[in-house]
Amino acid sequence: MNTHHLPIVLDRGSTLPLAVQLATALRQAILGGTVRHDEPLPSTRALAASVRVSRGTVVAAYDQLAGEGYLLARPGSATRVRVDRHEEAVPLPPAPARHRGTSAPDPAPGPHPRVIDLAPGHPSTRTLVDPAWTAAWRSAVAASGRSDSPPPTGTIELRTAIADHVRRARGLTCSPHDVIVTAGTSDALAAIGLALASPADAASEARAGAPRIAVEDPGYPTARRVLRRVGALLSPVPTDGTGVNLAALAAVSPAPHAVLVTPSHQYPLGSSLTVQSRLDLLAWASAAGAVVIEDDYDSEFRFGTAPLPALATLDISGRVALVGSFSKTVTPWIRCGYIVATGALGDLLREVRHDLGPSVSGVQQAALARYLDSGGLALNIARVRREYAHRRALVIGRLGDLPGVRLTGLDGGLHVVVHIHPAGAADASALVAQAAARGVRVASLADYAVVDRGQHGLVLGYGAPTDLELSRALDVLVDLLTSAAAH
Repeated sequence: MNTHHLPIVLDRGSTLPLAVQLATALRQAILGGTVRHDEPLPSTRALAASVRVSRGTVVAAYDQLAGEGYLLARPGSATRVRVDRHEEAVPLPPAPARHRGTSAPDPAPGPHPRVIDLAPGHPSTRTLVDPAWTAAWRSAVAASGRSDSPPPTGTIELRTAIADHVRRARGLTCSPHDVIVTAGTSDALAAIGLALASPADAASEARAGAPRIAVEDPGYPTARRVLRRVGALLSPVPTDGTGVNLAALAAVSPAPHAVLVTPSHQYPLGSSLTVQSRLDLLAWASAAGAVVIEDDYDSEFRFGTAPLPALATLDISGRVALVGSFSKTVTPWIRCGYIVATGALGDLLREVRHDLGPSVSGVQQAALARYLDSGGLALNIARVRREYAHRRALVIGRLGDLPGVRLTGLDGGLHVVVHIHPAGAADASALVAQAAARGVRVASLADYAVVDRGQHGLVLGYGAPTDLELSRALDVLVDLLTSAAAH
């Protein structure tokens, strides 16, 4: 790409930052067809020299356009255009008039060749194909000609790498011995459920009966299904904007053997337990002789504040089982996670894992261990955090000022809850169906509840779509929410 063919004129007397001007000029060049789909852009150094700005200014402009979905930036290769000039684009930040729901009308209803999926739980994986990821898998495959099976609790290399990861990312000091490798969160919860249902006395095979486990309501539906599959009896506990209701938990009778919580970013409401509430929860667990299952599903992603330390960092009696996964930080396709547990609880979980055998292939464990050790995961988290910040700002800008709408869950994670006020003023299930008919997939908050406690709204994820796709989806949602408020 000859930089002289790019129509870039920067006004050095303008109050707009040069990076913003450069991003605008490049965006117009893409939409005007000057540079086309899959064509490479100049290197940051070449473009910086051509337009006489710092390389940091070009990097900032490229990052902005990559977050919006115009460019595909991969470490070690040229940055390429990923938007066809026939696609409609919406500049960021959105115009103020669009904040109030005055977006252009959608095309006439009809079949949509591509659904924009805003269902929560899907991360961005566009930044994953980098030299560290490729090298990790190449090394793992080269060393895969072994005749033995991986250790049931995981290879020492991966357990050591995970122990180092949770120390740096979650503030939890543990040994590799405390780490058990799992095939994701569902596998971890199944193992914990089986451990809680294990014979109380292995010699006599005397059983204590089905484990009773308290769960957040609303909460993670898949977790409830998995725990029921292993025979657990579940007790839903009310949960709101401050987290799980500890008074309601203490009132559960008979006292549960365990409670499953998402203390750093409650799923799906997005609240975080205060330090005092965490201490109170651990005090309850100690008094009840119960286990606390901490689902730490997306705590690496916080906006405006540092990631909160794990609840397990406050545990001094070995009652917390920290469940983590690489689904959000790497990709759900690798199906790999971990449990961190100490003391008698850790021993019991290791026994279950030995009985079940390894659940993650040795090649995959070797690749992931190398990726963590190389620093590739930490760099990838930093890259996708910038992407998510772009989309979070877009969601706030487009939905935050709508009448009758309140947003929660935006302090961290990859999704937002759109509360509709007054409760029941709009039928969330109807809005979900209407959005689907117009090519946008979202979830209803009611889908996460066991008991209807009057919490109504939509849950939408902004991790996987590009900024361009998200903006189009928000056009549809703004129109639907505005129409619902008007009626």
